[in-house]
Amino acid sequence: MNAKVSKKFSISELVMKLVRHQLFIPIAALLLLAIFNLINDPSFYKVTLGYSSTGDPVLSGYPITILDFGSELAILAIGMTLVTAATGGQDISVGATIAISGSVVLRMLCGPDGRAETMQMPIVVAFLISCVVAMLCGAFNGVLVAYFKIQPMVATLILYTAGRSIAAWINNNRLPIVKEESFKVFGGFIPGIPIPTPFFIALACIILMTLVLRFTNLKLYTQAVGINESSARLNGLNPAMIKFITFVILGICVAVAGLIKVSRLSTINYSVVAKDIEMDAILAVALGGNALSGGKFSMGASILGAYVIQFLTTTLYKLEVPSDALSAYKAIVVILLVVMSAPTVRKWFSDLGKKLKAKASVKEVG
Repeated sequence: MNAKVSKKFSISELVMKLVRHQLFIPIAALLLLAIFNLINDPSFYKVTLGYSSTGDPVLSGYPITILDFGSELAILAIGMTLVTAATGGQDISVGATIAISGSVVLRMLCGPDGRAETMQMPIVVAFLISCVVAMLCGAFNGVLVAYFKIQPMVATLILYTAGRSIAAWINNNRLPIVKEESFKVFGGFIPGIPIPTPFFIALACIILMTLVLRFTNLKLYTQAVGINESSARLNGLNPAMIKFITFVILGICVAVAGLIKVSRLSTINYSVVAKDIEMDAILAVALGGNALSGGKFSMGASILGAYVIQFLTTTLYKLEVPSDALSAYKAIVVILLVVMSAPTVRKWFSDLGKKLKAKASVKEVG
C-alpha cells in the first residue's frame, strides 16, 4: 500500500515539475498544433522540391513556410525578450520601425526617384545605414522609457502611430523597386540551397546573441534590473543605461527583419508591411514562459515561442481563416497566456501541488 502511494506521489510530483518548467507551455502548444494538423490534414506536413525561375532547387510546403516566416519572427523575439525583461513592458512600434528601416534600404539602393536600373550602392552599405536609423528609433524609445520614466507601451506608441508615415516620407510617398535579382536572396533563397535564407539569417542572429549572453553580463544585468531596479542600482548598476541598451539591440533586430521584408518583394507597402508583427513578437515572449512584467528570461524559450506562433498563424491560414480575423484568435492566446502567468494563478497551482503532496504524505503515514 505504501509503495503504491509513494509511486503515485512520485508521478504527481514529476507532473508538477514538468508543468512548472518554463518550456512546458511552448512545447505543449507545439505538440497540440502538430497533432491537430496531423488529424485534420496529414498533407500539411508535405514538403516538395521544386525549382525557381532561375533553375535553382527550392523547398515548398507549410513546414517550409513556418521555417521561413518563423525565422523572421524569431529575430524580433530576441530583442523583444531583452526589452521585456529589463523594462517589464513591450515595444509596440517594431512593425512601424520595420517599415522605416526597410524604406531606408530601398531609398539607399534606388535613389531619390525609386526607379534606378542598377543599385546605387552595395546592399551591405544600405543595410548598415538602415541599422543606424533603426538603432536611433530604438534609442528614441529607450530615452523615453529609461530617462523620462514613461511606460514602454505609451512611449513606443509615438513611433507606432507615426512610423509608417515617416517611412512613406523617406521615399516621398513613392514605391521604390529594386530590379536586381540579387537583392531577393535575403528574403528568398541562396542559389543552390533549397532552404529559405531567413532561416540562416535567424541562425546567425541566435548564435551571435548566445555568444553575447554567454560571454558578457548582459543577461545578468538585464534580469537584475527587471527583478528589482532599486536593488540593481544599489549594487552599482545603471538601470537607465541597461534599459536603453535593450531598446537599441531591439533596433538592430528590427533592421534585420526590415531587410528581409523588403527583400521578399523588392519593394514596400508602407501601410501593410509587418502589420501586427509586434503582437506576434510579444506573443512569442509570453509563450516562451517569460514574465511580461520583467525579470528572468529564457532566450531559447522565446525563439521556440516564435516558431510556435508562426505554426499557429500558418494553421489558421490553412483553415482559411480571414486575415483580418487572425488578430482575434491570437488575442485569445494572449489572454490565456497572461492569465496562466498571473501571480494569483501560479500561486493557485503551487498551493494545489502542496495540498496533493500533503495528502500523499498523510496516506503514506497512515
